Amino acid sequence: MSRILVTGSADGLGRAAADALLSAGHDVVAHARNAERAASLDPLVGRGADVVVGDFTERDAVRRIAAELNDGQPLDAVIHNAGVYSGPAVMPVNIIAPYLITALLRGPRRLVYLSSGSHFDGHPALDGVDWRGGSAGSYADSKLFVTTLAAAVARLRPEVLSNAVDPGWVPTRMGGPDAPDDLELGHRTQEWLASSDEPEALTTGGYWYHGERQEPHPAVHDEAFQDRLVRTLAEETGTAL
Repeated sequence: MSRILVTGSADGLGRAAADALLSAGHDVVAHARNAERAASLDPLVGRGADVVVGDFTERDAVRRIAAELNDGQPLDAVIHNAGVYSGPAVMPVNIIAPYLITALLRGPRRLVYLSSGSHFDGHPALDGVDWRGGSAGSYADSKLFVTTLAAAVARLRPEVLSNAVDPGWVPTRMGGPDAPDDLELGHRTQEWLASSDEPEALTTGGYWYHGERQEPHPAVHDEAFQDRLVRTLAEETGTAL
């Protein structure tokens, strides 16, 4: 069985993924942004889950979480689930935090990044992006960036299985009660990529939707854009991939 970190697992898709992985016998590290939300994870803790707490809008909190995890039992996989749809936290939570965790964590051989169909509306341009969240950033841009990061990690770290998943527009707190997609299908693919030994799950560099590998925005596999993104994130955070 694997030891898997699921970020943003206090509710929604992250909670569903953590719950299902626990039920399958895996060791799970859940994550919440503050103590109040962490308290909602008590049922998972009662079933054996560990919990890390920290606000992904704060880079020091991300660094502290990574250090705490590096000091603990080695992780086999990370599901980068945490995300926000709007407001100034979009870039810090949706791309800076996943980048920093990827750069700082030692050991995980499987990385799964939550993308979105909205990434097709993103712009592969890095000039003028407010990485620190002083103003509202584009959700579509953030999801294009994190999908590109997944592809870049697959290329730059060939020993790591790195993939992006579009979970669909599902009825969560973020998606809203009228979202038309299937909540159950919305979390199964990332669990499978994080834990399965099936041949397809042992591939890398993919963009997945409900168990099927699909073609992402053309910029995702543009190696020059990947390199610019990784270089920009390294300069912005002072942390090299």
